[in-house]
Parts: sequence; structure tokens; C-alpha cells
Amino acid sequence: MAGNTITRAQLSDAVYQEVGLSRNESAELVEIVLNEIADTLTRGDSVKISSFGTFSVRQKGERVGRNPKTGQEVTILPRRVLVFRASNVLKGRINAGLSKPGGGTRGTASGG
Repeated sequence: MAGNTITRAQLSDAVYQEVGLSRNESAELVEIVLNEIADTLTRGDSVKISSFGTFSVRQKGERVGRNPKTGQEVTILPRRVLVFRASNVLKGRINAGLSKPGGGTRGTASGG
């Protein structure tokens, strides 16, 4: 599935296939989990999923930036940004595909 984006429908279908809930129950379960994650992040709390990673909200302060077209200085207002930090387990799974034959194109003559 490299290069593809997984959708809510695909997630609920995977739950349907693996768990055996009905399609409606699977879709509802996915929605409940995603809403809980979103609500937790909205409150400013972190979400840690073992062997996957941690989602957190970081406060960024006001700063001065530049308009790349005009070079004019612009004040960038303080804001909160979403940050994801992958676990070492997930990083290992992602990078394991690079060392297998045909598992990736990084560092080979055909891509990179």
C-alpha cells in the first residue's frame, strides 16, 4: 500500500474483516476511537498508543516570519500544533522494509 492513503472506510472494513463485527458496528467503533483521540488532543492532552507512537499538542509562540514573495515581515500569531512522534517499534517496522530485497528504493540506483 505504499503511496496510498488509508480512509475511515478502509479502517472500518479492516475492523470488520479482523474482528468480525458487523460493518455498521465496525464503522461506529472506528468513529468512537477517532473521536476520543480528537477530543483528548483538543483538551491539550497527549495520546500514547503503545508500539505505535504519541500524538501531542505543542504551543508555538508568536514570531516574525517573511512573505516569501515580497520579503515583507509578517507577525505569525501564537498557535497550537499537532505533533506525532513514532515509537521505536513503528520506526523499526517502517525501516525493516528498506533492508529487504525489493522492500524499498532508497539508496538504490533506481530511486531515492
